[in-house]
Amino acid sequence: MYIFQRKFEYFPYLPDSTPAEAGISDAIVHRLPTSDGETIVSWFVRRPGPYLAVYFHGNGSALSGSGPRIEQLTDLGLSVLAIDYRGYGGSTGSPTEIGIHRDADATYDEALRLGFAPDHIILLGESLGSGVALELASRQPVGGIILDSPYSSIVDVAADRYWMLPVRWLMTDQYRSDLWMPKVHVPILILHGTNDGIVPFKFGRKLADLGGPNVTFVPIPGASHVVFDADAADAPIKQWLKKFGL
Repeated sequence: MYIFQRKFEYFPYLPDSTPAEAGISDAIVHRLPTSDGETIVSWFVRRPGPYLAVYFHGNGSALSGSGPRIEQLTDLGLSVLAIDYRGYGGSTGSPTEIGIHRDADATYDEALRLGFAPDHIILLGESLGSGVALELASRQPVGGIILDSPYSSIVDVAADRYWMLPVRWLMTDQYRSDLWMPKVHVPILILHGTNDGIVPFKFGRKLADLGGPNVTFVPIPGASHVVFDADAADAPIKQWLKKFGL
């Protein structure tokens, strides 16, 4: 399990589809260089208004399946920039924690290049992407963060699932959101299903408690993993976005 641990953590979805195939006909495709020489695929959809949602998907997702999420974000009045991590879709390389944080850096640079002010960038991190978003926000200025089904750390989740193994000693890519959360001082919305079987609800609650008054924590009763599109999440999302005049 130590040798093959990343096979348990990342499930790259490989087809490199077009935005049109995903139902997003007006997206612009860019290939972004990373600081270590990889190239990641991004889709950008512009809408009127000054705010941009930067979307980091989960460990088993890809841009090819992100059409409904991008459409949901644009319907909320946001422009959207979404990427495939290295090793996913048409992006080069293989996924590692260090590498994916470099992918996030390249995405942030692209958001600035597109003309968005840092305080008008809202990060949306979904499952694995919640840690990607938090780590980025711990180093770079942003306006706010939405975390869907987040974890206190991936090593917490793994240790809970594989309790019979010395996971905390052996796991390489731990995604320590619990260490990044106290460094973030912008509004944060956390959505978590109470019946989440992938990232147990208790780890989302643990993370929220580390954020203090910055955090709006919204349990979604009876819901499983990834709840941004749940009916019960719609009103809390819209209410939270009013902080930004949206």
